[in-house]
Amino acid sequence: MRKVAAITSIAVGIVMSIAGIVAWVVVSTTLEDQRITVADDANCAAGDGVNGPISAFCQADIIDHHTQEITGGKTYAELAQDDPTRATAMDSAFLQASLFTSVVAFGVAGMAFVLGIVLTLIGLALRAPAPVASGTTTST
Repeated sequence: MRKVAAITSIAVGIVMSIAGIVAWVVVSTTLEDQRITVADDANCAAGDGVNGPISAFCQADIIDHHTQEITGGKTYAELAQDDPTRATAMDSAFLQASLFTSVVAFGVAGMAFVLGIVLTLIGLALRAPAPVASGTTTST
């Protein structure tokens, strides 16, 4: 039973680690393909290309800041239907949601990778110890 648990833990750990790496690369590449650059007036990562969790978060934050300036601090739901800034607020909300979703995806990918490593280490620890040669004693 211990051997099965060890092998299963190692196998699942390796698969999770690989899946985490692949997910991170796919999300990063997809963001990079959009050629988004963090606004120059952002609090962080200004001028950087959006291709990771920090740059995505920084871009979402500055989009919110710009939208608040344009709408006078109102959200999409608070604006009147005939308000000319409502479309901008809606686009802003969609962009922020997409960027925050990518931040969450990076987090899930990182968590999958780390948990995969942990499971692999647990599996390695569960492996049965080497048998002791006959005629020898072990001291405890």
